[in-house]
Amino acid sequence: MTELKPTIGLEIHAHLKTRAKMFCSCKNSATESEPNKNVCPVCLGHPGALPTINEQGVKKVVEAGRALNCKIADFSRFDRKNYFYPDLAKGYQISQLKHPLCKSGYLKINEKEIRINRIHLEEDTGSLIHNDKSLVDFNRSGVPLMELVTEPDISSGKEARQFAEELRLILRYLDVSDADMEKGQMRVEVNISLAEEGSDLGTKVEIKNLNSFKVVEQAVEYEIKRQAAILKKGKGVVQETRGWNEKKQKTVSQRAKEEAHDYRYFPEPDLPPLDLNEAPLKKEEITLRSELPQNRRERFKKEYGIEKELFITDKSLGNYFEKVISEGLNWLKNKKSRVDKKEKEELVSLCCNYILSDLQGLLEGDSIEGENFKITPENFAELIVLIHTEEISSKIAKKVLKEMFETGGDPSQIIKEKDLKQVKDEGKLEKIIEEVIKENEEAAEDLKSGKKEAKQYLIGQVMAKTRGKADPEAVNKIISRKFN
Repeated sequence: MTELKPTIGLEIHAHLKTRAKMFCSCKNSATESEPNKNVCPVCLGHPGALPTINEQGVKKVVEAGRALNCKIADFSRFDRKNYFYPDLAKGYQISQLKHPLCKSGYLKINEKEIRINRIHLEEDTGSLIHNDKSLVDFNRSGVPLMELVTEPDISSGKEARQFAEELRLILRYLDVSDADMEKGQMRVEVNISLAEEGSDLGTKVEIKNLNSFKVVEQAVEYEIKRQAAILKKGKGVVQETRGWNEKKQKTVSQRAKEEAHDYRYFPEPDLPPLDLNEAPLKKEEITLRSELPQNRRERFKKEYGIEKELFITDKSLGNYFEKVISEGLNWLKNKKSRVDKKEKEELVSLCCNYILSDLQGLLEGDSIEGENFKITPENFAELIVLIHTEEISSKIAKKVLKEMFETGGDPSQIIKEKDLKQVKDEGKLEKIIEEVIKENEEAAEDLKSGKKEAKQYLIGQVMAKTRGKADPEAVNKIISRKFN
């Protein structure tokens, strides 16, 4: 048997970030802890209750479609997808089949275009809670749900994961969805088949409701191995729906796979068709409200000369970085008539280091958007400039940053109050160095005899005596002069 090639497509659902549910005025709060709080006759499927279309939901899907290079429909409509499940009160789901809002797009992953077949809009179902009894919570019922379907262009678990991660980033940048997988706001389903290179596609298996990016990658890689083992034995793969068993780290069979005709789709009679060339849904007027992640990557590389993915994946941190750089350049311009390219590069490098190492260490996983974060971009920029102009040492800078983090204080004020300003005066340093030499005669003799490590020891003793305030370069210069 020749090598087996995997063919993989994804179906990704994401809750839209709207005020109300998709077809009624109930609050859109799928994570509400009190069961059945945000419900009404429409989302409970009571006879005679009529749905209405949430304009905000339609616009968010169209905006996502624009970001993903899709063709936006002129005409769209909703359909009824009929099936029975305990958390589907109406006995059908309002969805879209023949006339989705967006078609024929793509998303680039590592310079490869993963084609997008369609993006359509539907409503979510309720949720089931299983303990000693099975209970239904309809808070999630009717929440606006975007479904994106790719073409089978994905070839590995890693690529599937990267696609899902980049999609989530785009949805968050546009404020279309929070897409928090732990809260069920984004769910990934995988369609996968294996076949010999050059032959027809193999039998498709669907893996449902994958709730983390790690699990998406694991499930795909497991299923590739499982199907390959079956085919190499000369047996056939069963077309079915499978799920992921976290404890056993494997996919497990759930049910036979349904086809579209099993759902008996027909046009939703209670909702009008959508004309996207007319107000209020005129598609030309629905534009992107934010820079996209890939555009930011390219701009940061061109403008700042950096490739720091954390500034892309954490949009708020990237925004904070840019504000700090802007304020820092203003600080430097106030000190000098102009700032050259080299100084800007040094400022960017310092800023990156202190944000990505020292500040992240203080945050301990929290966000700078949290209410307890007190350091303004202006104050952080001032600290960076004080380090850049060598008015404080890196050791003092760490102390000042910690105090700023705890109090939100101004760095210059903290330095003044705690007497942390760097000692550069050579006369003062001479006296301190003489004291250190007298207290460390053995190290001084070692340095006289040519042992270079003794010099670093003496510098360290001076820094300790001045609580890190001595200018290390000046100390080095004075000690070199004395012993030469």
